[in-house]
Amino acid sequence: MRKQWLLSLLLVPFWAMAAVTNEFSIDNGLKVVVREDKRSPVVVTQVWYKIGSSYEQFGSTGLSHALEHMMFKGTPKVPTGEFSRLVSFLGGEDNAFTTDDYTAYYQLYSNTRLPLALELEADRMSNLVLDENEFKQEIKVVMEERRQRTDDNPQGLALERFQSVAMLTTPHRNPTIGWMTDLENMKIDDLRQWYKKWYAPNNATLVIVGDVKTDEVKKLVTQYFAKIPARPLPSVATPKELRAIGQRHVNLEIPAKVPNLYMGFNVPSLSSANTVKEAYALRMLAGVLDEGLSARLESRLVRQKRILTAVNSSYRPFSRGDTLFTITAIPADGYSLEQAQEAILAEINALKTESISEDELKTVYASIIADNVFSQDSISAQANQIGALESIGLGWRILDDYSNNLKAITTDDIRQVAQQWLIPANMTTLYLKPTALVVGEAK
Repeated sequence: MRKQWLLSLLLVPFWAMAAVTNEFSIDNGLKVVVREDKRSPVVVTQVWYKIGSSYEQFGSTGLSHALEHMMFKGTPKVPTGEFSRLVSFLGGEDNAFTTDDYTAYYQLYSNTRLPLALELEADRMSNLVLDENEFKQEIKVVMEERRQRTDDNPQGLALERFQSVAMLTTPHRNPTIGWMTDLENMKIDDLRQWYKKWYAPNNATLVIVGDVKTDEVKKLVTQYFAKIPARPLPSVATPKELRAIGQRHVNLEIPAKVPNLYMGFNVPSLSSANTVKEAYALRMLAGVLDEGLSARLESRLVRQKRILTAVNSSYRPFSRGDTLFTITAIPADGYSLEQAQEAILAEINALKTESISEDELKTVYASIIADNVFSQDSISAQANQIGALESIGLGWRILDDYSNNLKAITTDDIRQVAQQWLIPANMTTLYLKPTALVVGEAK
């Protein structure tokens, strides 16, 4: 009964049950997407800049993330430390995040604070003070963040090395936080140029979700953002990997608690696939392998054969350019990384020849769509989805057909993309092999 209810419910676009979405642009090129969600008297504002680590050049990695830190260091109107203090004093929350494809800044308040949120964001979009002394202190914070999350974290370090080998010919191989040598060599002038180059209204999307009215939002956006001039933007190509690069493998022996297997296949996303069906078939393929306890990798290799203690697969159809179809796993006691890889490849290869039942497809479809629907209960999650899609060039309206495109995928479609993309010539593997801890090393 629950499955039938989900299948009927999920044919409706994610936001249709609770909200109305509108969009407009102002003369300087700033695009604004407003979702009127009246369920609670709160509002989230997010400014998304189309800039991240995949825009960076070798030798200059980490600029986008370092600039994100400096965006909280003040303007002539709002001195250092006052931005977040003011937000907190008024009962709000604020933060930011950087990925390979975008940098986003958000504030969450009672809806009466919307004018303040917009004034603060417009101010730092055009008036940021990039002080050298502040930078010297903050870059130390960034380097320590890198040490904690990557250099001293076996899984973080393995994932970074894996990504840098798997994404061989595109800037997606860059770590978002940057390579340590680049952080050590970074100068305040580098950030000043990065800010001037990319932080412009015509390179941003303002997303507002909550108990608001679009007409009133438009007046406020015009009031605070219209005076900020547009700037010429560099031409940016969609990152695409070479096809059939060749099989790659890395052995990484470092202090760690358990061995880990990382497998990845170079594949297209929705923004770089030859056809829409190709990307949706890859998403359904990921679901067949690993979408819930009944999925093939979990049910067969973890629960039945007990070759693995844990497994996870991932594919991002919504990405800027080519991406990875990844599988990570921890072998069970008595099994090697080689045996874990062999078992996973056997399940992948079975999909190239075996049929998938209609019940299995329906279960995968319901699970994927349910996760998307229920994640939209939060206004912040709704804004995140809108902002990400706008920033990678797909646009939020692509979700109108998301459920129907997934539902249209057949067994033959899944078999075809498995045969085409999940092949040795597109594959990278990394074995994380634990070594003994040296006395004095962090555990």
